Amino acid sequence: MARRTRVVGIAGRFGPRYGSTLRKRWRDVMERRYANHLCPFCGTQGHVKRISVGIWTCTKCGMVWAGGAYVPRTGLNKHFPKIIIREE
Repeated sequence: MARRTRVVGIAGRFGPRYGSTLRKRWRDVMERRYANHLCPFCGTQGHVKRISVGIWTCTKCGMVWAGGAYVPRTGLNKHFPKIIIREE
C-alpha cells in the first residue's frame, strides 16, 4: 500500500480517481496545512494547530488567532507585517 503513495504522498488515498492534476494540487495544499508552523506569539515551531477554517491556536502558549484557511499566516504578510497588540 505504501508503494502507490510514493509519488503522490497524502493524495494516494484517492487511488486512480479524480485525475492526477487535481490530486497533486490537493496534495500540495494538505502538505502545507499539516506542516510544522511557527507560532507568531511565542515563536515555537510544531505546536500550531488548526481549530477550524481560518482559526489557529498554539498548544504551547494557548494563543488563538485568525489566519488563512490552510496556513496560519497568509501571503499578505509580505505586504502587511504582523501586528500583535497585547493587552496586559
